[in-house]
Amino acid sequence: MLLSPAFLRAVVWFDALTGVLLGALHLLFTVRLAEWLGLSPALLQVSGVMLFGYAALAAAIARARPMPRGLLWVLVIGNFAWALGSLALWAGLAPTPLGQAYLLVHVVSVALLAELQWMGVRRLPSALAAA
Repeated sequence: MLLSPAFLRAVVWFDALTGVLLGALHLLFTVRLAEWLGLSPALLQVSGVMLFGYAALAAAIARARPMPRGLLWVLVIGNFAWALGSLALWAGLAPTPLGQAYLLVHVVSVALLAELQWMGVRRLPSALAAA
């Protein structure tokens, strides 16, 4: 069940939804988040725009029948890169304690999404995931 194409599609939809929500959060509350998290407003704005682009891609993939295997791999790699980037920011910047927690939540949650997507795309039957 956890590795079925339907579950993978649900994970991709969830990824798209969280991308929209976090992108909106970063763009609508840039100044306040910068103060609370100890992250630069520019970083929050750029990441907000990137999240909207990522969410649009994820939604397009989730809607496609069949889901394109190559683009699913883009999501997997993008999520692992986001988790590593969040970890690098956590280690390299001096965010507030709330900012540290925010970045660590990103590391764990995005790595988990990447792992679920990776397991799912590897197990997709070729006929269901033909690009």
